[in-house]
Amino acid sequence: MKRQNTAPRNWRPALALALTGALATASVAAPQSPAQTNVPMDNMIAEIQDDAARTASYTGIARISDVVIAAIRATPRDRFVLERTRPAAYANHPLPIGHGQTISQPFIVALMTEMLDAKPHHRVLEIGTGSGYQAAVLAELAAEVYTVEIVPELAQTARDRLIVLGYDNVRVRAGDGWQGWAEHAPFDRVIVTAVGEHIPPKLIEQLAEDGLLVMPLGPSDGYQELAVYDNAKAETRRSLPVRFVPLTGGPDEVP
Repeated sequence: MKRQNTAPRNWRPALALALTGALATASVAAPQSPAQTNVPMDNMIAEIQDDAARTASYTGIARISDVVIAAIRATPRDRFVLERTRPAAYANHPLPIGHGQTISQPFIVALMTEMLDAKPHHRVLEIGTGSGYQAAVLAELAAEVYTVEIVPELAQTARDRLIVLGYDNVRVRAGDGWQGWAEHAPFDRVIVTAVGEHIPPKLIEQLAEDGLLVMPLGPSDGYQELAVYDNAKAETRRSLPVRFVPLTGGPDEVP
């Protein structure tokens, strides 16, 4: 952890994924004291794993890995939402964060992080900082996280929040995500937390030769799917139907 000091009818689309259930696999653990127990977090993790099992026919991922779950557990989601929505911070659904933007459903954050497969030595680019929650989760997994947010107010708030929480391996910039962050390329992994009809060319240019890019693809008002682009194979694999806010800004070219 790089800190200073110290979601077809039988499963529901991602916007409405607020499913309940238990972990796909049971385990025996030592009794916890009240100080060690975080019931809202535990319930959220259980729902994330339940959603993973329910959507595995789309994604091929029946269970979120322990390393990603550990990163989710280490990230206090209640510090990344508006004060008025904090009672729902650990509910398995999106929440508004202002400026027409949302913090993604925890299951979708976990799933995209799993698809990204970030390693401890990786440099990661995120497009769409929002409140900074996804960047914080990635900071638990990767060496460096660079994140771009087009709304200046959100960028500043996220920057301040990440500093206060001690994330010293995350850099935030206000700017157009279509352009990426060329000064720090190449990136081992790229994640885009807003939907576009195609992958921005600049992001592919800034992706390492063996890099992966995870992004929802589709029209802003139509059918969208999570997609993983493998740069080594120049292939895009689409999976789970989702619903995301649009990637704003402007492409300088259309492939």
